[in-house]
Amino acid sequence: MNVGDRAAALAYLERVGYYRLSAYWYPFRRWELQQDQQNGAIRYTRTDDFLPDTHFRDAVALYLFDKQLRQMTTDALERVEVALRVDIAYLLGKRNTFAHLQASELHPTFALRAEGAKGTAHAAWLDRYSKLVAQSKEDFVKHYHQTHGPDLPIWVAIELLDFGALSKLFAMMKVGDQQAIAQKYGIAEWQVFQSWLRSLSYLRNLCAHHSRLWNRNVVARPKLPSASHSGWWQAFAGNADLQTKPFLLLAICRHVVQRVCPNTQWPTRLKDHLASFPALRANTKRSLDDIGTPPDWKDWW
Repeated sequence: MNVGDRAAALAYLERVGYYRLSAYWYPFRRWELQQDQQNGAIRYTRTDDFLPDTHFRDAVALYLFDKQLRQMTTDALERVEVALRVDIAYLLGKRNTFAHLQASELHPTFALRAEGAKGTAHAAWLDRYSKLVAQSKEDFVKHYHQTHGPDLPIWVAIELLDFGALSKLFAMMKVGDQQAIAQKYGIAEWQVFQSWLRSLSYLRNLCAHHSRLWNRNVVARPKLPSASHSGWWQAFAGNADLQTKPFLLLAICRHVVQRVCPNTQWPTRLKDHLASFPALRANTKRSLDDIGTPPDWKDWW
């Protein structure tokens, strides 16, 4: 690797860390055919040698691009999370002040399915919720406990939930409730919207932990609406590779944010950022395509 300005490289290593930066020069490592000495199998493996013309600043440029991508994604997810809190609290709160604490107010199959040592999904969720309440330093929580008692009503409790707890609560709600919220966001199938929230929770965790995003293989793969419902998601239909890449999650963010804030400029800002993908000196095929953009994405974005 061409280090270039050694003082600048050392400063980045001291500030960002070797291990974190290594994720951004990993794509520049050369592939090689190797034979397994035990079974004779031949496979491609990454070597410790770099492709020709690999520069340290290429890895830094990818890191900075990815950092800004995470920051912009976090901005969108914050809007989604806040709006979803309101939707869930309003819908459940109309029926029961403490609906989140009572499995009978949720879908019996979803809430009471077996899950780990806690017994049921709702019991596991309550355990997580109780820890969030206990850890809270918010004045409004202290005030409510002192004034009204130990149990927080849904419209107060909802403010303590992280995205993961929020998406799991949504997944336990009655089908009619999930359907009502999904339709508010322009999705006809509640199962699809439920999977979207699970995937966005995964995305939120990546951003919160400053994890690499731009060329990651997505573990929490979202569902796509059925073929009978036309929309931008058809650009991903039938392409398993695109469905496991981050751009699909960014497209979901775009869809939901536009329902929350119809006049938002977030899609434009993100498109401009994607257009700034760094020009790389190394002899590599690494490009914006690694994020999973369909060929026609600019036409509908």
